[in-house]
Amino acid sequence: MCAGFPDFRLGTVLATSFTGTLSERYGDAVERIPTPHRLVDWLAVYGLAVDSCTTAQLELARGLRESIHAAATAAAIQDALPASAVQVINDCSAQGRAAAVLTPEGKRRWGLSSASCVEDALSVIAADAISIIAGERDGKLALCASPTCQAAFFDTSQSRTRKWCDMNTCGNRQKKARFNANQRKKPRSAE
Repeated sequence: MCAGFPDFRLGTVLATSFTGTLSERYGDAVERIPTPHRLVDWLAVYGLAVDSCTTAQLELARGLRESIHAAATAAAIQDALPASAVQVINDCSAQGRAAAVLTPEGKRRWGLSSASCVEDALSVIAADAISIIAGERDGKLALCASPTCQAAFFDTSQSRTRKWCDMNTCGNRQKKARFNANQRKKPRSAE
């Protein structure tokens, strides 16, 4: 990725991957889309290429990200969805012009026209969030067990008991911390 910026944490679910552009929310937060150009980069990775992004569009994207996070978190703990978050998600979903496209492999992807703007890409992300939060997809919303992360993620594992948003980051960090704590508890052998 671009030098000077933190790497993207890529997942297979668009909406929850988008919320991952702000990680470690309850620790030392890491903003992975700090500039408009960085949002353009992230959208391109997910096949939602746009030519440019303004500061206002970046703020709109961050607002959608936080609304998805709030609604997904509420859904994961089976709490009432925040009305303001639902409104932002619905507004973003309705603003865009995107079309579902069937690939030769029989998969659905979203197509943006060559004149697409950030709002069109955000409408795709909002629509994905709606399908997940509404329970239309096979899987379960869960929260990362890391106390500094607590990101909402979509668990599609067979048992639906995944604990970490990403095993390579939060899971490994927690396992390493547990290992180190256990090592400190062991008495040192005489040498």
